[in-house]
Amino acid sequence: MSIYLVFENEIHDKAVYERYKQAVKPMVEAVGGEYLTRDGKVDVLVGDWKPKRVVIFKWPSQEALDAFMASEEYQPGKKLRESVTTTKTLIRVEGIGHGS
Repeated sequence: MSIYLVFENEIHDKAVYERYKQAVKPMVEAVGGEYLTRDGKVDVLVGDWKPKRVVIFKWPSQEALDAFMASEEYQPGKKLRESVTTTKTLIRVEGIGHGS
């Protein structure tokens, strides 16, 4: 079953964050992950949420996501991201299984 990660983060250093994005994208794709949204315009149609930036990832499974997050290769990127951003919201959503 696919897994989706939805997160809102605030970027404090855009130049450093661009380096992070370039380095991590191939790592995400190597384990079957993909970006569905990234840096796109956000319009809140209902509710009080006021995100400036939302990123949505699709992962083929929870195991693929866990493997990526725990990989030694990703840890320097994670530290870099955490040094130049503030994550305001992060949620994990299970996708709809076949036949649902």
